[in-house]
Amino acid sequence: MKKVLCALLCVAMFFSFSRVAYADGTPNIDSGGGGMGQGTANNSWAPGRDGVRVTVVRDSDNTPISLPFDFSNGTNGDVAIHFRYGNKIGYREGNSLAPMQNGYSCIVPTNPMPRIISTGSSPASIAAIRDYFCREGTMRDIALTSGIAYEDLIGGDYKVLLEPIAYFLYEGVMFAMTATEAALYNKQVMNGLRGKMNSLTHKNLPLAMFLEVSDLGFPAWGGSTVQAQSDDIIVASLGLGIVRFADPDPEQEDGVVVYRCGTEVITSVLLSTNEDKDPDNSAYATFKIGETEYSHKDIYIPKKESQLAWIKWRTPEQPCSIKITVESNCTLDRSEIVAKVVDMNSNPPPDPQANDRYDGFTIPAIPDNQDVTSLTWGEWKCKWHENKVWHDVGEACEIDGDGIGAVEAYFCDHGWWEYEWASYSASVSAALSTAPDEKNPTASGKTMKSGYGLCANVDVNVYSTAPGDHITQAQNVVAYFPEFSYRTYWRLLERVTTEYDDSFVFRENPYSTYERRVHFSPVWFPDGQYVTYMEVLDAWTPAGMLRMYLTDIMTIQDSLFDDWHIRPVK
Repeated sequence: MKKVLCALLCVAMFFSFSRVAYADGTPNIDSGGGGMGQGTANNSWAPGRDGVRVTVVRDSDNTPISLPFDFSNGTNGDVAIHFRYGNKIGYREGNSLAPMQNGYSCIVPTNPMPRIISTGSSPASIAAIRDYFCREGTMRDIALTSGIAYEDLIGGDYKVLLEPIAYFLYEGVMFAMTATEAALYNKQVMNGLRGKMNSLTHKNLPLAMFLEVSDLGFPAWGGSTVQAQSDDIIVASLGLGIVRFADPDPEQEDGVVVYRCGTEVITSVLLSTNEDKDPDNSAYATFKIGETEYSHKDIYIPKKESQLAWIKWRTPEQPCSIKITVESNCTLDRSEIVAKVVDMNSNPPPDPQANDRYDGFTIPAIPDNQDVTSLTWGEWKCKWHENKVWHDVGEACEIDGDGIGAVEAYFCDHGWWEYEWASYSASVSAALSTAPDEKNPTASGKTMKSGYGLCANVDVNVYSTAPGDHITQAQNVVAYFPEFSYRTYWRLLERVTTEYDDSFVFRENPYSTYERRVHFSPVWFPDGQYVTYMEVLDAWTPAGMLRMYLTDIMTIQDSLFDDWHIRPVK
């Protein structure tokens, strides 16, 4: 069934180009940009020298399944340095830039692409970009290059990640870079790239594409579409578009965040400003949650820059939906957030019975979800740069207002506020171990008979370079089991240590005779591997939540009925 959005976007083009066919895709792409300024002989960009990097991504777990490849209207044979095999997902997960000299190649499509990167005099058309990447011909080119059958590509199991590329001269060398690569490279050259190519690399290139709806773990962009952005903001939020062929997870709705009951969380928004925010005029964000207000104050941001503002708070003990409103003296990426608070301890497995059966059961595939093991964010620091100026007798100072007729000469401070970006990071590591319960009389190592209980231990460590009020510990671990196809029923584990090095174990099982912390495998489970799947949740940062997915394998051999011995009563 064609998506309504794509149909609306494409219907006007149908009448103008009757031979154009459209793939069944929904574009999640918007754009901005503006004037470029003047270049130099060694640092310049020619409008129209742009392209798009394409990566096919599996929809179920947001994993890239193709090498990135570039589309451009020109061959770009003069490119001397490029980062050919990088994409935004890999860079987010910690991949470093891998520069390659020469050997650059790109695909020149039969039907030319529209302009991707705007300039003041030649703005790109987001309608044309959406239209182009909805076309059947474009998707067939992508399918052919990625090695995926066209019908499979548009069948709902995949989505297409798009990243705008600029081809430009920097320090006399021709580069090809996506917006993310430009931001990462700028850090390596100590802000040298931004100093020479700011309007391209930090404004028009990253703002050529951004998300209207959160996807792939990247947020929707609601900040300025005409201002240059910082490296960290670009890496986190800009320079990407997505075409998808299946409805997104409802938990990924724009403006909706899912929390667990009784959990300490961090809620954040992005602030942007057109004027300096310093100690004389600091920024703030006030979050109203129910009848309670929380504030992040004394935020310093240089003119035309951005920074996250956040609060740490605790969710209610009962499930609910909460509307969060945000006010600030800066521009906000969102002023309303809907928080869905859910109870993860509301659906534990039922009491197992000796006569349970599941004829025709087959062991399900293990879920393949994407870890988020590291996140980065930062904040602007502000300090006064003193600049003492000598004033003669009777000379007025514009700074302190002293007028003509001052009795003595004096020094006056004509200083200014200086800004420095402080970058922070957080990471999570975890390990799962399962084993037969000690009450199991016939278990050996990690092999046991079906029908008996197994124990679990999850060790979690959260490490961060940020102050403690920026982060939370991992607070929840949820276990899923193969007999329920890793859904339907689950167990919420209990934390047995505190601070940032934690262990989690099963809660006491109400159906255990000895009140053991176990999960009972079903007596009908077939011989073979028994894989427990766990999700580590709620290690929060201003940049989002860290999470990990863990598995551990045990072996089922025979059933507890094989331990029964029946004899006549004497």
